[in-house]
Amino acid sequence: MAASGAKYGIMTSHFYWIGAVPAMLFIGVFMMPFYYGSKARSVPEYLKMRFDEKTRGLNAITFAIMTLFSSGISMYALAKMFNLVLGWNFNNSILLSGAIVLAYTYLGGLRSAIYNEVLQFFLIVLGFAPLAILSVMRAGGWAGMQQRLPDVMTHAWRYVGHADQNPMGVEAFGLVAGLGFVLSFGYWCTDFLVVQRAMAADSMSAARRTPLLAAFPKMLMPFIVILPGIAALALTKMGSGYALPPKGGGYDYDQALTTLMAQFYPSGLLGVGLTALMASFMSGMAGNVTAFNTVFTYDIYQSYIKPKASDDHYLTVGRITTIVGILLSIATAYLAAQFNDIMDFLQLVFGFVNAPLFATFLLGMFWKRATGHGAFIGLLSGTTAAALTHGLSEAEGKGAWIANIHHFPSQMAQNFWIAIFAWSTCFLVTILVSLATAPHPEAKLRGLVYGLTEIPSEEGVPWYKRPVPLAIVVAVCLVFLNLLFL
Repeated sequence: MAASGAKYGIMTSHFYWIGAVPAMLFIGVFMMPFYYGSKARSVPEYLKMRFDEKTRGLNAITFAIMTLFSSGISMYALAKMFNLVLGWNFNNSILLSGAIVLAYTYLGGLRSAIYNEVLQFFLIVLGFAPLAILSVMRAGGWAGMQQRLPDVMTHAWRYVGHADQNPMGVEAFGLVAGLGFVLSFGYWCTDFLVVQRAMAADSMSAARRTPLLAAFPKMLMPFIVILPGIAALALTKMGSGYALPPKGGGYDYDQALTTLMAQFYPSGLLGVGLTALMASFMSGMAGNVTAFNTVFTYDIYQSYIKPKASDDHYLTVGRITTIVGILLSIATAYLAAQFNDIMDFLQLVFGFVNAPLFATFLLGMFWKRATGHGAFIGLLSGTTAAALTHGLSEAEGKGAWIANIHHFPSQMAQNFWIAIFAWSTCFLVTILVSLATAPHPEAKLRGLVYGLTEIPSEEGVPWYKRPVPLAIVVAVCLVFLNLLFL
């Protein structure tokens, strides 16, 4: 996010304020009862219960691929940090980062990953907050950065009227529909890595509150991780002795955070900052490898390769899968090196997988008429639409592997529109095919579809333990932050 802050300015905050928090409210209030009530062990398993086996299998395969890319991105970022700050060989750094995560995910599984993520969150705050303060102060404070940077870099909404007015190269519709709706809801509402954490709660009430309570610190994260990136660009233009490293014809934005730490942190604080960075990247790696382990073992291996085996056998397979997941992540880490902002690459992956999947879930949870054939063909169509959009358009030298019939100002704008086309295609195709095929009987859909799922009574429960009042408080805070940086 610091890299995106240096590249796109305060508009990067949209990845939190419209690209995360609204979806976290939606899943807590509306979708979690279906997930938790179904007792599914994974998102693909929910798809099997709601639709059919082939829909579950398709999603399991695409999700497993996505977790490998996501894990590889985190591994690449961690290796870059070791290489830049400590001077270690890049290849050796990748192997080391994989070995560290393998150690505690192999031995501890999901529980170790969750506990580590909680501890790592506090490490991230402690490690990055001083850097945000130091770098912004050195750049002259927020007012000083506003003077040294183009106005568009310090306003979140003012320049989204047209794509050529902002560095992200996206207009209001593409931003709100592509990021605020499709990519945001597609990630937070259907990504097993995210849903898995809430499903580990001890009750449906706790599961619903999990994303709502997490939304509070999520709203504040831009001040910790995005402001340093904006300050890095301001300091570069000041000629203060600090400069973003060059890459190609521009800057290597991925090194914004590490170069700032090397420049401004004293030795002791540098150690804390490096620990925070390691925590951040390893958290992403561990979460994705754990999700890959679960989905492959239960949704692919147990379902299609060797069903009805013993629990010990599946435990052994899960551990082997963890090792394989780390090795495959190493391969995708080298692919991430082809991008000057790994956030661009990550959103591209989400556009292929999560965008059409969200359309499937939206119809599956809130429309009883949606069928398994409709969901399966819709998912295939949505993923195909994403591939065609990427293959027929170009942005910053990426894409256009079929033909170049459209140019996007930035890779992020391209990603948003890939997501829009993927979601829209899946949504429409699912409806058309569902109307032409027979639906499941309502008795089979109980606990899986809105209107057929019992929601626990909240009578006598304090307001701060009820999802709707909590969601309203979060929404009010969110509106305030957007108005503050309008």
